[in-house]
Amino acid sequence: MDIQPGMKALVTTDAWFLAPDGREYRCAFGTVEGVYGDKDTLGIATNRNSTNWYLKIGRLVIAGCQIHYVAICDEVNTKDVTDWKVEDGKVVKYKRPSMIYLADASE
Repeated sequence: MDIQPGMKALVTTDAWFLAPDGREYRCAFGTVEGVYGDKDTLGIATNRNSTNWYLKIGRLVIAGCQIHYVAICDEVNTKDVTDWKVEDGKVVKYKRPSMIYLADASE
């Protein structure tokens, strides 16, 4: 399936990124605007050491080299999630905030 403008998508990135709210995220959810080249996105042509394409999703532009997965979906869970870790040989469950940044301005 091709990613088309207007689709809602969940994009998982290879690294954490800092959002305008000051939090770090690993995913972004929003409306895909399009896939653009370096010249259209940055105003310059990059060299071989840089990515040459970008995905615009909501208010966010993600470098192509940072995209790990894309899931086409209409909604995502952005509430706190239950996670777990092992401490002293025991499983400890805890709540943590979602790692999903809502990239659409209206969300």
